[in-house]
Amino acid sequence: MAKFGIGQSVTRFEDVRLLKGEGRYLNDVNLPGQAHAVVLRSPHAHARIRAIDVDRALKAPGVLAVLTGADVERDGLGTMKMTLRRKRPDGTPMFAPPHRGLSQERVRYVGDPIAFVIAETLAQAKDAADLVQVDYDPLPSVTSTAAAGPGSATVWDECPDNVSNVYEAGDKAAVEAAFARAAHVVRRRYVITRVHAQYMEPRGALGVYDPGEDRYTLYADVQYPHRVRNALASMVFQIPEHQIRVIAGDIGGGFGTKGWQYPEHRLVLWAARKLGRPVKWACERHEAIPADEHARDNISDAELALDAEGRFLALRVRTIANLGAYISSDRNLLASFSNVVTLVGVYTIPAAHVQVTGVLSNCNSTAPYRGAGRPEAIYVLERLIDDAARDLGLDRLKLRRMNIIPGSAMPYRTCLGVTYDCGEFEKGMDEALALADVAGFPARREESRRRGKLRGLGIVNAIERAAAPGLEYAEIRFNPSGTAMVLMGSKNQGQGHETIFKQIAHEKLGLDPREVRYIDGDTDRVAFGIGSMGSRSTVIGGTALSMAADKLIAKGRKIAARLLEAAEPDNKLPSGMEPGFYETGTFSPPADTYPNGCHVCEVEIDAETGEVALVRYAVVDDVGTVINPLTLKGQIHGGIAQGVGQALMEQVVYDPESGQLLTSSFMEYGMPRADTFCDIAVASNTVPTKLNPLGAKGAGEAGTVGALPVVINAVMDALATVGVRDFDMPATSDRVWQAIQAVRVTR
Repeated sequence: MAKFGIGQSVTRFEDVRLLKGEGRYLNDVNLPGQAHAVVLRSPHAHARIRAIDVDRALKAPGVLAVLTGADVERDGLGTMKMTLRRKRPDGTPMFAPPHRGLSQERVRYVGDPIAFVIAETLAQAKDAADLVQVDYDPLPSVTSTAAAGPGSATVWDECPDNVSNVYEAGDKAAVEAAFARAAHVVRRRYVITRVHAQYMEPRGALGVYDPGEDRYTLYADVQYPHRVRNALASMVFQIPEHQIRVIAGDIGGGFGTKGWQYPEHRLVLWAARKLGRPVKWACERHEAIPADEHARDNISDAELALDAEGRFLALRVRTIANLGAYISSDRNLLASFSNVVTLVGVYTIPAAHVQVTGVLSNCNSTAPYRGAGRPEAIYVLERLIDDAARDLGLDRLKLRRMNIIPGSAMPYRTCLGVTYDCGEFEKGMDEALALADVAGFPARREESRRRGKLRGLGIVNAIERAAAPGLEYAEIRFNPSGTAMVLMGSKNQGQGHETIFKQIAHEKLGLDPREVRYIDGDTDRVAFGIGSMGSRSTVIGGTALSMAADKLIAKGRKIAARLLEAAEPDNKLPSGMEPGFYETGTFSPPADTYPNGCHVCEVEIDAETGEVALVRYAVVDDVGTVINPLTLKGQIHGGIAQGVGQALMEQVVYDPESGQLLTSSFMEYGMPRADTFCDIAVASNTVPTKLNPLGAKGAGEAGTVGALPVVINAVMDALATVGVRDFDMPATSDRVWQAIQAVRVTR
């Protein structure tokens, strides 16, 4: 147990094959006789389609088919559907138009799919796509979140004001009363930019149809194979689930954006049936941003009410969330509302009210991306606390400490209606301050000043809602030789699931990880599973695996008792395993878990160029029981990288006049590299939860939740020394330089 069990820093088993180039990603999967497909996409943000002429394309060499929206309608393909119920401001049902797979009458964002061109080779499909003639009538568009509501260009005629829905949480009357008696009120507007996941391998799909079995098989890099199967069967093709198989191999990063059902999934299956041969579509890097769902993109007007001593009385937030042009499923709304409950953070805020207005625009749809609303919530709150401290002349650490929820108050029910079951928030903050040597910051700031640099310190207490209740599946199956297979409903996308789950199996059963076969991502081999998202895989999937192991132990004792003619308590698990020795486990937690932590960041800014450099970073996280400290650090490092990337450089940008996408490649879309980062110190403040037998809370999104606000808080702390009062991400050198120049001009 000491080598591979829970709590050990085990190097990842899967890395051996991945680093040797022996992974099996979507583009490694090719089938005999497969055809190749290209998606023709709209070059306009908004336009009426007068006509589509495919005649020249159909006559091009190697072309097998050119499918359009008219074909989709003729064949009766269904669409994804919403299950959430929301209303518009006037009380009528929300407006949520789904994407039909291929647009027919209008295109509504740059990248909107129009035609599916299939040929013998990829080069032939690309050439033929260039021959498709589309007669467009350009229309006014809106891509700005701030402008996307009433009075802007209309995205859908059926929804003239572009307001899809409104979501509210909290006690409005209590908040108004608290603001009325407050000694201080601090108000700010915070802009959180639109970003794209930018995974290692862009999306892809390979569709197969077997006429003998009347059955489809989809190979795709998805995070929820079983849910993709269910959606395709029940909504798109209207057939029983057993007629579709989904297989997901290695996934080069998903982060939420590869979560559910995309139009290309149904298109390759549909085309495979029509042509009688496999059809493959592989997204190219320059196509990814126009083709994929985006993330974040909201504007929040936030207000914090405080008493004369600085105690928080109430929080009020009004958010505009840019949902894009289509709302095809619940996931397109999730990030806009599901984590507003964490807007109160780790603080004793007696009252809060939040209103989120979801607006339509001529942009790609938005969906969950690492954090899915959690970084946005903590960003608004922790920036507001820093701004309050500056406005009121208070020490920001003392302000946080004065209002933090004490460990003695656990379990603590917040004013937004959720219960933090456990946590030691102040202890975690103190440990992070010590790890980061915050006491030495004044001397480091002075040293930077002598070199002509501005140095800033950011401190953020983060909390997130994770591992939402939902059934997950695990199976342990022994072979006659004594080796075993572990089959999981969670889908690995780079987090190290194979290592973590083998460690749990080793802890429970003493299995040598080298004699365990790990399987996931195949709906024919794994009974069911919700999939990987929301930091749930270890918490829920790991618990299901642990429960399967417990059932095996109980079964083994019964077998041994019978064979040895001894009482069960006298027998441990027998070393020899009979054929067919297997068990399954399922688990759904009774409530959400709440991972939390404190991030501390220092930046240095060159005032003459605006360049921002990360110089120190420390984080102390409470993710509950730590299964593997080594892979935990990797998860946190990766999450921090994505938060830092958005804070400093990442942004999807549209031309405000034409709606043209200006950041479709890495030439325009800034991405962090190794030299963007400093060393990152990571430590744990472990407070196991009792909501699952493992005591785990989840770790996949923790890094991003704290990183996004702490970097901008550090930048603002540096800029405040020269008089800058407001600043929004991304902190690119030109934007930082302009903020400094604006202050110099006014002085």
